[in-house]
Amino acid sequence: NQSKFPALSVFRSSPRFLLSGPCFDLYSKGFKMSISRAPLMNLVRLKGTPILEQLHLEERLLRASTDNWCIVNDGTNVPTIVMGMSGKPSQLLEVGPVIKDRIPVIKRFTGGGTVIVDKSTLFVSLICNKDDVPSVQPYPRSVMAWSGSLYGEVFEGVDGFQLRENDYVFGDRKFGGNAQSIIRNRWIHHTSFLWDYNVRNMAYLKLPSKVPQYRLERDHTEFVCRMKDYIERSDFVEKTVKAVGKQFAMKEVNIEDIDSYAKGEHVKSTRLLTMEELQEAMASTSQSA
Repeated sequence: NQSKFPALSVFRSSPRFLLSGPCFDLYSKGFKMSISRAPLMNLVRLKGTPILEQLHLEERLLRASTDNWCIVNDGTNVPTIVMGMSGKPSQLLEVGPVIKDRIPVIKRFTGGGTVIVDKSTLFVSLICNKDDVPSVQPYPRSVMAWSGSLYGEVFEGVDGFQLRENDYVFGDRKFGGNAQSIIRNRWIHHTSFLWDYNVRNMAYLKLPSKVPQYRLERDHTEFVCRMKDYIERSDFVEKTVKAVGKQFAMKEVNIEDIDSYAKGEHVKSTRLLTMEELQEAMASTSQSA
């Protein structure tokens, strides 16, 4: 039972590891049985960290670190819209209400669609070295299939869970959206899970021109569902960590210690859109109307 053994310190000066993954040599009756060592996965637990700060952290760890990372953030501080790197506000947002209500808009460093996140959104990000997950090819479909299998363990026994056209759904209602970036020998796969949502916030998002086939032109409130109706919040987090721990040796890292893992300069493409950019988007929307 993992909860009875939260960590093991092999030597006084050694880092503390969660007991997960086949990492140790076993000795029994005079002979040694060796078990292959699982790759190391650093685990960072956050709570209420602003999504812009989280995305900056992820981009830094992807580009300036050589380690594997699992980042779990339990909610963000204020409602924020996050678009993919190629997203256009005029096409994806109801820009007038966004400006009026001063909703922050971020362009992240990965692809994917547009979401509005808040304190009821759960975030899980997985940053991996290609060689540490040899069963996964560095292509979006392969990474997606791997993560779908991982979350299949998390939601085992929950009726209707499946990976459907790059979304996590219960039945035909979406509760998890994904985005990825693949660079050289590393990749990131991050997911925002709708633990709950405010219906009013969905009104800031337009129906995108490109939608999953299973959506069937449903509006946002008919298309998504609340994860809280299917699983406890704390259970989801712990089951996710446990599922990742079946493939990696997990080591908890404090956010304050990140500097020792990611050094040097790196490309910084995640940014907050300015008011001028949003006003230009609103003007272009008015001209095309």
